[in-house]
Amino acid sequence: MRIKRSVNALKKRRKILKLAKGYRGAKSKLYRTAREQVMKSGMYAYIGRKQKKRDFRSLWITRINAACRINDISYSKFIAGLKAKNIDLNRKVLADIAVKDPAAFAALVSEVKA
Repeated sequence: MRIKRSVNALKKRRKILKLAKGYRGAKSKLYRTAREQVMKSGMYAYIGRKQKKRDFRSLWITRINAACRINDISYSKFIAGLKAKNIDLNRKVLADIAVKDPAAFAALVSEVKA
């Protein structure tokens, strides 16, 4: 005798439709299109988690560069100077200092220029 999948199949479909909640049109109503969209959305989410790291790094670099230009030094010379002086601050911390405490950032720049 064959085993019928009614309960399990229904659970599987409900799970997919629950994940597709909020999608427009058929993508949230019909199982096949919902499944396709959930798969695609999962891929976009995975890619997005990687891109977020790049986006934040580029934002930090932009902020540091802007603060450097105010203090008459280029970004690349500033970073090279920090490395030469063995000042180990990552870009996230440097960007935070540049935004919240410009005086401290100016002190860092003067340290690098010296």
